[in-house]
Amino acid sequence: MQPFRILPLILLLGAALPVQAEVYKCTDAEGRITYTNDRNAARGCKALDTDQTISTVPAPARRPSAGPATSPAGTPSSFPRVSPDDQRARDDSRRQVLEAELATEESALTAAEQALAEQESVRMGDERNYQKVLDRLQPFKDKVELHKRNIEALRREISGLR
Repeated sequence: MQPFRILPLILLLGAALPVQAEVYKCTDAEGRITYTNDRNAARGCKALDTDQTISTVPAPARRPSAGPATSPAGTPSSFPRVSPDDQRARDDSRRQVLEAELATEESALTAAEQALAEQESVRMGDERNYQKVLDRLQPFKDKVELHKRNIEALRREISGLR
């Protein structure tokens, strides 16, 4: 009985042996150094000693390239500018469009709620099972919820305007 208890312990200890892979140091034609443990990618590279400890160091921060000049917000200087008056006019026209959509959506919500109320008051002869009533009313409830979500989204967008 005792050997059967020891055998799993021996197998577990055998599986927990440390795993080690060879690490190669590669230097390319431009002098950049890379490290890899892939034998196929390490052709012409030098194997590191296995008794050395390996530590990682973060790469240095990249310097900005000498590309086109940019403003502090990251927008290129050649990007077209909009005058404040033009932007205000655009915002006002956007607000008017959103408010018109909101009014349309509110009237559609009212109509959908009325249609739902009408359908709730009607009882069909073949709807003795209450689930059939719920199934018949579900599209009307879905339409009401859709209009409520649209109104909420439009109000949120209008409140986000400058």
